Amino acid sequence: LLNPADSKAIGPAIKKAQAAGIVVVAVDTFAEGADAVVTTNNVQAGEIACQFIVDKLGGKGNVIIQNGPQVSAVIDRVNGCKNAFEAAPNIVVLSADQDGKGSREGGMNVMQGHLTRFSTIDAVFAINDPQAIGTDLAARQQGRTGIVITSVDGAPDIETALKDPKSVMIEASASQNPYKMAARAVELGVAILNGEKPANPLELMDSHLVTRENVGEYVGWAATPKD
Repeated sequence: LLNPADSKAIGPAIKKAQAAGIVVVAVDTFAEGADAVVTTNNVQAGEIACQFIVDKLGGKGNVIIQNGPQVSAVIDRVNGCKNAFEAAPNIVVLSADQDGKGSREGGMNVMQGHLTRFSTIDAVFAINDPQAIGTDLAARQQGRTGIVITSVDGAPDIETALKDPKSVMIEASASQNPYKMAARAVELGVAILNGEKPANPLELMDSHLVTRENVGEYVGWAATPKD
């Protein structure tokens, strides 16, 4: 099982593994040449996280897409978000190319720059939960309020933030199911080892939006497939 940092650069290593008789299944992020890939439908995840923003703002406002490392999952999330924003003509995207490094510190640094640069920010879509948490911290440190923050992951930290009365600007996260992704990847790998070619080597799992309203019903990343 493989979770690549660079979807294309890993290609030659995958070929070497396959030449040695090793089945390679990528999890969460696409990997060039892998026998199979199991990942969240990241385009859909970005769409629902940003459609939440559009709806929350009534289709009008200044928004930021806080980008991240250019792996397939991030690229797809951003493209999905852009789909939602482009369908709302009164949504103005102030920035979409700043890399929050996939981390809390990176998200905080990028947001500090945006807060200095832009006097009015109505919403921010961060490509993952750590960046969203960093974004919220930066806004609170500068005394800025009323910014709708959404992201992708549904990780334990965002569950806590969605329940925290001090983090009211974090409003939603499009969830993933890492346990189920990994379990399905093992199933596919075993099947390929047994000579069964998958009908579809790319499996996409739908994302579901976790909000401050429904977080109490969210099972979270501790869930097993039977949950």
